[in-house]
Amino acid sequence: MSAKKYLVTGGAGYVGSVVAAHLLEAGHAVTVLDDLSTGFRAGVPEGAEFVEGRIQDAAKWLDPSYDAVLHFAASSQVGESVAKPEKYWDNNVGGSMALLAAMRSAGVRKLVFSSTAATYGEPVSSPITETDPTSPTSPYGATKLAVDHMIGGECAAHGLAAVSLRYFNVAGAYAARSGATAGERHDPESHLIPLVLQVALGTRPSISVYGDDYPTPDGTCVRDYIHVADLAEAHLRALDAATGGEHLICNLGNGNGFSVREVIETVRKVTGHPIPEVMAARRDGDPAVLVASAETAHRRLGWTPSRADLTGIVEDAWAFARAKY
Repeated sequence: MSAKKYLVTGGAGYVGSVVAAHLLEAGHAVTVLDDLSTGFRAGVPEGAEFVEGRIQDAAKWLDPSYDAVLHFAASSQVGESVAKPEKYWDNNVGGSMALLAAMRSAGVRKLVFSSTAATYGEPVSSPITETDPTSPTSPYGATKLAVDHMIGGECAAHGLAAVSLRYFNVAGAYAARSGATAGERHDPESHLIPLVLQVALGTRPSISVYGDDYPTPDGTCVRDYIHVADLAEAHLRALDAATGGEHLICNLGNGNGFSVREVIETVRKVTGHPIPEVMAARRDGDPAVLVASAETAHRRLGWTPSRADLTGIVEDAWAFARAKY
């Protein structure tokens, strides 16, 4: 891939900052557009130009010199989306619509979109494929699916080359060549691995296990975890694979699942700390198993995750968590 110029929306957040770092390390020019509502200025990788602003105003900065846009700017808390659906429709859908209009006006004809496994809702089979029904159970998932539909229409009508990458559970941390490290620091935190690490750090007294009577080997929910660096590499491959007029959708995951109890036990082994568990009732809408089929990504992007070991993922996340606190 020859050197290109990319706009990364939401590039001060967890995944966006790691992708931006990978682009810079590949020799590309990167502009990060982020309103810092959930991202961190310190998360913008060294060497990237930073613009503080909303994607609704992307037309102010997007011009024909850009080769593509990688779009991560979104509100992404499932629970909040239930309480404040209007925020999610405005930001995720309205913002993406404005971004597509800005791209059309500037003649930027390539897009990689950060989609989500939440578009599928309750799975009808496992592992989940891209042809499985989409029936999101939260406004967050519904808004991401709406953007996927919007992008499909843009490809068909205006020749956009686009790839939507539907992530499963992203985890781990990435140490960039510049020396900066990017990891999870959501507020509030809702992801299992950083929550369990907070227990190891002593900033949380225990970890809640929501249900131990699921039809899984140990009774707890099973999820597919993907290392954030593997995820970033898929985005670079997606830029190469994007084809004018086509909207390609790819799941990104390991294709293997780990249960809640397996994650907790792995954190115990990595950190050497006891992790007290508190049993709690099942949460509404929690499927027993969510595992991805990444066959489409392997076939179309030439992508296979290389950091599929849960211990390695937790070790990276633990190193970041200790440095953060």
